Amino acid sequence: MAWDRLAEVLAKAGVRLLDEESDPPDPDAAGAVLAILGKAGSGKTMLLAELTRALIAAGVEIVSGDYEGRRRRERRTLAILAPTNKAASVLRTRGVPATTIHRILYTPVYDPEYEKIAEWLAGNGTRPDMPDLGENALDRAKAFYDQVPSIPGALAAAGLRGSDFIKGWKRREDPLDIGFVDETSMLDARQFEDLSEIFRTLVLFGDPAQLAPVGQSGEMVFDTLPAPAKVTLSRVHRQAQDNPILDLAHALSDPDLDFEAFERRIEALSRTDDRIVWAPRVDADLMARSPVLVWRNATRIRLIHAFRAAHAAPDDTLLPGEPLVCDGLELPLKHRKKRIDLEARGLIKGAQVIYLGPGRKPGFSRLHVIGAEDPQVSAASIIKIEREGDEEPIIPFAANMGAAFLHGAAVTIHKAQGSQWPTVQVFAPDLYAAARSGRTEAGIALWKRLAYVAITRAEHRLHWVVRNRLGRPTRPLETADLSAAPTPLSLAPDGD
Repeated sequence: MAWDRLAEVLAKAGVRLLDEESDPPDPDAAGAVLAILGKAGSGKTMLLAELTRALIAAGVEIVSGDYEGRRRRERRTLAILAPTNKAASVLRTRGVPATTIHRILYTPVYDPEYEKIAEWLAGNGTRPDMPDLGENALDRAKAFYDQVPSIPGALAAAGLRGSDFIKGWKRREDPLDIGFVDETSMLDARQFEDLSEIFRTLVLFGDPAQLAPVGQSGEMVFDTLPAPAKVTLSRVHRQAQDNPILDLAHALSDPDLDFEAFERRIEALSRTDDRIVWAPRVDADLMARSPVLVWRNATRIRLIHAFRAAHAAPDDTLLPGEPLVCDGLELPLKHRKKRIDLEARGLIKGAQVIYLGPGRKPGFSRLHVIGAEDPQVSAASIIKIEREGDEEPIIPFAANMGAAFLHGAAVTIHKAQGSQWPTVQVFAPDLYAAARSGRTEAGIALWKRLAYVAITRAEHRLHWVVRNRLGRPTRPLETADLSAAPTPLSLAPDGD
């Protein structure tokens, strides 16, 4: 069983799950990497959550990435990671205290004065004397931390902003004990190498039926592990039964199933179960928060322009509420510190963002980063809205340097990996084109991998869009569903 194999690996690392005990870390102990593999509904997340609870019961401390107290030689540590903000937030909604890989690779540097509060809250010091802040503020911080063990959240409750107490970020220097990494089909070789250097014991949770990272020839990092280092979950758990979305996902494993038969199955299910929708057109209202999933870039660009036209969005600016996707950071090497700051706030490649409005400085935008623990920021932005063919993109905002964004009303299925939404729209004409192409990836028809990833992004309802049409929106774009004031994040050189 997977639990037994994991318990064996952890026992060798000095953590005994059954006894709820752990030994001080042994720097000479051999490291280990284990992959837990399974398709949607096989219980990977449930296993990860149960393991986390068992490790906490054994005295292992969770490292969240928002603050680490004074290092104690005897402490054992666990970090639960995901490649993207959205993937981490999916785990957090299920009670797993996950953070992103970037937040573990880089650690915050606290102002020494406010670090006294952090150490007191974490149980490593006495209550500090902070006359400028006041006793009531310290009481609020303590009350918050007793309910939610988050240092940044507690300091925010005391009336402080992130820019008050976090002065920068640095690359992690000290190793950690145990790392659980979810959605590892998205990991590239460089990320795997970084994680292997940090964690003595690394457990990868992944779905082998998903799509491999672009540029890795269909190979995922866990494919390179020896057979004894891989455990496959095959049983579909009770809570996953009677779920038509998972039924469709598992049907794709039938080698004799062709695209037409798969569509007939979807159409038949839509007549008896409202969780499956046979949609004659794309729903423009859903696109504002849940992108249409497509295969081809040309389709993505056409749908984005149709969405913007339906909302009468001008070419030269964005409307508050328009969705974006971070396409990376355009910063010179001398601004490495600023790059780390942005990434730590959630602006990493693939992050989903909602535009809130222009910032106070030219080229700055106010943004809500979906799934980030501190979601609202103001940052220098380079926003591009692509056009078909060789035409130059529309650039409504163009700072000299900063975070680059593409429009996010539609995204490729590759970029959607790791994310989930309550309702997902899949653009079926694109999957039909993939089926007609006859392409395969790692021996499996490409359309089946695309369909599997796309439909398993849906938590509750799947819209299978069968025509190249867009319905008119029934309401304007808005930001009322997004809250909290943004924390300014300057990209000017230090000292300006």
